[in-house]
Amino acid sequence: MSSSVYGAATARPAAPAVPRVDIGWRNAAIALLSVRFIQGWIYWGGGTRRFIYAPSKLDPTATTWMAHKFQSAMPGAVLGTGQVISFLLHHFWLLYPAVILFSAAELIAGLFLMAGLFTRASAVVSVGFSVVLMLMFGWQGATCIDEWTMAAANAAMGATLFLAGGGAYALDNVLLRRNPALAQRGWFRWLGGSQPLPLGDVGYKWLALAVLACVVAFDVGTYHYYRGSVVSAFHGGPVSPTRHHIALDGGVLAADGAVTAHVYIDGGTPEAPAYIVAASLSDAGGRVVESWDAAALGALAPGAIRNDYAYRQIKTGHFGLIAPTAAMATIVLPPAAAGLALPAGPYHLALTTAGNRSFRLLVASARGS
Repeated sequence: MSSSVYGAATARPAAPAVPRVDIGWRNAAIALLSVRFIQGWIYWGGGTRRFIYAPSKLDPTATTWMAHKFQSAMPGAVLGTGQVISFLLHHFWLLYPAVILFSAAELIAGLFLMAGLFTRASAVVSVGFSVVLMLMFGWQGATCIDEWTMAAANAAMGATLFLAGGGAYALDNVLLRRNPALAQRGWFRWLGGSQPLPLGDVGYKWLALAVLACVVAFDVGTYHYYRGSVVSAFHGGPVSPTRHHIALDGGVLAADGAVTAHVYIDGGTPEAPAYIVAASLSDAGGRVVESWDAAALGALAPGAIRNDYAYRQIKTGHFGLIAPTAAMATIVLPPAAAGLALPAGPYHLALTTAGNRSFRLLVASARGS
């Protein structure tokens, strides 16, 4: 009806306008699209490989089961991550859920980043992945520190997305358009990516500088630890990713000449095993009193090798013992000859690899020294 008869019509309250973003912030978000998408794709790809394209990675009976990969990281893992891996490897009921949850988190965080959903929270999760993977695998890389490079770049990319949000062409924008009041919610601004962080200019600057300091300290610090070239000369790292190294302990010489030792392949490329082709026992004067060639090592009884882990294991082969990186086992070498009566005293066990490298261990005689 006409308002001239009944008076002026009461105007309906206008719906809250969708918040407008500063054009500079919008342009930055558009510029970061490639960073956001590729950061997401890296972790989405890792998750989909295991759940869709290579499900054998999640099959504990397969040689590609993820536990093998995690175990291979142990020799150079830092800040206690090696001990965490070892604990999980010994407790399958924790290991399997951990692998599934880790893979699912990678997939979800990657998908959210690509879609721009809760962008900042997803970016922080990706930084967490980068840090953990750096601590476990950063030492690996035969020709350069490949694993370090990927984790270092991902940490910086994730930190940038946390600060900037990457809110262009994102589902965060869809949520904001449907519920403009979210722009006033601090939790949404911290988790999502369509608006600047709820900080003033000074607060944002100091947060960005703090994030920069953390990223630089972590990336440059780990680079220095693994390879030097920061305030010291380049070096091969505390753990070599190219040359196998064998750590020996727990040596015991039985009265009949049998030798027991705990063997750990604590260095070298995970892509190829070390081959132990000879073993010998020498007395204090350096005289060899027992020896085992490749044929003798390859013929060890199954019970003579007690592996610590169910995955990467030391096994017999045609050319001695096959020892993959991170394998750990107690090995019992039988008497080299019947009727041995070795006098008490210090002895040294030496294991020799196919590259003619020898690793020695002082062996305690069961009769005392």
